[in-house]
Amino acid sequence: MYIITQGIYALFCVIGFSIIFNLPKQLLPHAAFTGMVGWLVYDALQGQTSNFIVPAVVGSIAVGLIGEILAAVTKHPSTMFTIPGIIPLVPGYGIYYTMLYIVQEDFDQAMTTGAQSLFVAISIACGIVLATSLMRMIRPSLDKWLEKIK
Repeated sequence: MYIITQGIYALFCVIGFSIIFNLPKQLLPHAAFTGMVGWLVYDALQGQTSNFIVPAVVGSIAVGLIGEILAAVTKHPSTMFTIPGIIPLVPGYGIYYTMLYIVQEDFDQAMTTGAQSLFVAISIACGIVLATSLMRMIRPSLDKWLEKIK
């Protein structure tokens, strides 16, 4: 039940941000699916490891790969799927607590939380770059395969 509610929350999160980003209505389900899968991968890995970087990298790789595949299928830019799709992975809680600790003048805790948030943000960017690079190598054969199906 927990995994279903997490998936639904991520789905609605991505839909909300997609509306804010003025994503075309026909692409909302695709973007929501991308973000939901990315969050579920992230959440599943977060429960399996004490490392906070690996789940973010693997979750963002999932978002990037799905976004690139959907871009090839729908003939839209991949950013229309990947940018809303990574929103659930963004470490907003860490950034909030970093600022809270700074205001409370607890600089040791602020440094710890801020560094973790920075590492998660960098790992998300690295995951997207890895997925995009992988798809640039695979994309020509994927496009040929999609043409054969049509």
